[in-house]
Amino acid sequence: MFNYTFHWNQALRALPQMLDGALVTLEIALLSMAIGLACAMVLTLFRLSGNRVLSGFAAVWVEVARNTPALFQIYMAHFGLGNFGIHLSPYAALLAGIAFNNAGYLAENFRGALKAIPDTQARAGRSLGMSSLQAFRYIVMPQMLRIAFLPATNQMVWAILMTSLGVTVGMNTDLAGITQELNARSFRTFEFFALAAVIYYVIAKAVTLAARAFASRMFRY
Repeated sequence: MFNYTFHWNQALRALPQMLDGALVTLEIALLSMAIGLACAMVLTLFRLSGNRVLSGFAAVWVEVARNTPALFQIYMAHFGLGNFGIHLSPYAALLAGIAFNNAGYLAENFRGALKAIPDTQARAGRSLGMSSLQAFRYIVMPQMLRIAFLPATNQMVWAILMTSLGVTVGMNTDLAGITQELNARSFRTFEFFALAAVIYYVIAKAVTLAARAFASRMFRY
């Protein structure tokens, strides 16, 4: 028989504290995307370099990032590296794990986007007197970003949601960590986690809508 009594007032009183945690969540997601984007560009160049060592390194990174659970990647950053004397805080381990995952997915997105651009585009730039670097920068890269932008937005949303895995390595300052602590003190599981889910949804939806608005203005032509 359903006899649960809701106490939303406790969850609503803790809303400012949860919103502070949401800012930490967003901070980790943004930093992990920035690091992931930089690594992904390098990995993409490695895979297209023709050098077997560099290409192999990039391929292994992408395969591991895409075919193992993100939780394992965070565990390896926090617990695994500790076996080698490298001790990361929960914040740093969470950031490193998500950035590693982002880089693998984004590198594959970039590689697919580059393959979708005909080789004649770069050759046309070279015929106009551009260097290879200039042709890539002014002709190929804008087209690549146009193709890869929305998939990268999906990865940003995924990064936001992945931050919730930080509770498994002792992260207690993000939204999931604060929600877990509030629940442990009050045992109002449904109320706190339902409110946290709404906050996650709002953040993810805001990112998606902002990205679409940006893309509609940036890639109109």
